[in-house]
Amino acid sequence: MAKIHMILQGKGGVGKSFISSTLAQHKFAKGGNPLCIDTDPVNATFYGFKKLNVKQINVMNNDEIDPRKFDDLIELIAKAENDVIIDNGASTFVPMSHYLISNQIPALLLDMGHELVVHTVITGSQALLDTLNGFVHLIKQFPKEALFVVWLNPYWGEISMNGKQFEEMKAYVDNKARVSAIIRIPHYKPETFGKDLSEILQSKLTFDEALKNSALPVMVRQRLTIIRRQLLSLIHISEPTRPY
Repeated sequence: MAKIHMILQGKGGVGKSFISSTLAQHKFAKGGNPLCIDTDPVNATFYGFKKLNVKQINVMNNDEIDPRKFDDLIELIAKAENDVIIDNGASTFVPMSHYLISNQIPALLLDMGHELVVHTVITGSQALLDTLNGFVHLIKQFPKEALFVVWLNPYWGEISMNGKQFEEMKAYVDNKARVSAIIRIPHYKPETFGKDLSEILQSKLTFDEALKNSALPVMVRQRLTIIRRQLLSLIHISEPTRPY
């Protein structure tokens, strides 16, 4: 059974492509060969990671899903023998979610022997409410066939509200039975670890590419080694499984 990992969140700039690329690197590190797809027609960041062999598929026609292009995407997924990672843009969040649900894609994938895993992101600061609302929208709309993984990204600020952490917030408490895993991205110091990570992301480099670059200072590569180990370990211990 292949897992179809789809990264969905209506708020832009919250780390969806970072999650897609890190998830893909985890799959490759385990000896897998995931099919990586970028469906973002506005910011094809995931596609920029050349080492990950990402396919660019635009399923939109203006503000709506193009049924024929979407059919092509499903055909690609149906034939996949390995896991699939799909990075979806903020601009296509609503039409993509609606189309997946109205066409009963989660059930279709399950019938094919695949499993849909929806990854969504919660961030701190001003985007907290928007990302929480996006999470609730997804979990209320998607049927039980879909598994959910929530990523907590503290890059823009602490993920807390009225003294409550995410796990104590109503958005999670009311829906925790649907959440298979929570991945808490570590808070990296902006002047060191954070800066190093931001630079390789902006350059669309995988961790392995950066670590093989002898032009980078030794301590930069050391910090990236630590980040890589932390993130891949977090993904490994949080592999989503269906409760029976």
